[in-house]
Parts: sequence; C-alpha cells; structure tokens
Amino acid sequence: QVQLVESGGGLVQAGGSLRLSCAASGRTFSSYVMGWFRQAPGKEREFVARVSNNGARAYYAVSVKGRFSISRDNAKKTVNLQMNSLKSEDTAVYYCAAGRYEMTSTSEFDYWGQGTQVTVSS
Repeated sequence: QVQLVESGGGLVQAGGSLRLSCAASGRTFSSYVMGWFRQAPGKEREFVARVSNNGARAYYAVSVKGRFSISRDNAKKTVNLQMNSLKSEDTAVYYCAAGRYEMTSTSEFDYWGQGTQVTVSS
C-alpha cells in the first residue's frame, strides 16, 4: 500500500512558476507509475502528467506539455511537478496518484493524495 502527501501549492501570478511535491510511504514506491491529476471547480478530474516507475518515460497532457515537467526520486520516494508559465486555467486542486500501468485514466490509479490547491491569478 502507498500513502501520498502533496505539498507546494499556493497562489501565483500568471506567468509564474510553482513546484509541487508528493511524498510517498511504503516499500514498493519504485514499482508504481506516478501521476499528477487536477480538478477545477465544477469539472471532472483530469490527467496532467505521469512518469514511469524508473523515471525513464514521462507523458503529458497537451494542455501542459512544454510548460510542466514531472520527475521522481525513488530513493527519496518523491515525485515532483515543476509548473512554469502558469495560466489562469491551470487553477485547480492538484492530486498525486500511484498506479500499476502507464495510463491516463483516473480509474487506472490505485492510490491518491488529498490534493493541494494551485491558484493562478490573471
């Protein structure tokens, strides 16, 4: 089992940057694909980015590609999301998730953090 705790959210102006972190507990962190999702008010939770279990492969939603970067450190059991050139439409609660497969659907991820709020002011 994996427990996930996100941090790093906050208020930032459009064009600015934030770095989200997710700390995991559990012995099998390195066996999981790690992903970031987000949910804006009144909208469904959507995929943002994922990284393979060994960190070799990353995949991004079209809306964030070129602006966001996902990385992981298996020794520290952490996964990060560097967010640059933020836009007002990036405002959402961001969730860290762990799953067995390199997918983009929320249903394919088994463990979730409680989320961290990111607000981008225009």
